[in-house]
Amino acid sequence: MYSKEQAAHLRQTFWTSFGQYMRPVISTSGLKINWINYKTGVKHLYFKLQADNKNAVIAIEITHADKELQQLFFEQFASYKNILNSALKEAWIWQLHTADEYGKTISRIYTELENVSVYNQHDWPQLISFFKPRIIALDEFWEDVKYAFQA
Repeated sequence: MYSKEQAAHLRQTFWTSFGQYMRPVISTSGLKINWINYKTGVKHLYFKLQADNKNAVIAIEITHADKELQQLFFEQFASYKNILNSALKEAWIWQLHTADEYGKTISRIYTELENVSVYNQHDWPQLISFFKPRIIALDEFWEDVKYAFQA
C-alpha cells in the first residue's frame, strides 16, 4: 500500500509520461493538443481519461446540471452512434443519468479496461495502449460532429 504522497506521485508520473508520449501526436485538425485535458469547446461536455488501482476508463461525460439538457446532449450523441462506433471500432457503454464519484448526476458514454493499476508501472504500457487509440478516435469523431453540438 502506498502513502497518499506516493500514490499522488505515481499518478502524476503516469499522466506526465502519457502526456509526453502523446505530445508528437497532432489532432485531426492538425493542431497540437493536450490529450489528457481534451477541450471539446462545449460547456459541460468532456472527454475524460481516468485510471486508479482497479481499472482505466475513457469516457464522454455530459455534466450539465439540467437533466433535460443532459438528456438532449445524450440523445444527440445517440444520433451519431454509428459514426462514433465506426471511429472507435468498438461499442461503448451508454448511461443516461448516472451518478459520478461525487454523487452528481451525469450522463456518460464510456469503456473500461479492468484489472490494471496506475500504481503498477508494469501496467503502464497496457494503460497507454488502451488510452491512445481511443482518445485519437474520439478526436477524429469530434472533428466530424462538434459543430452540431456547438449550435
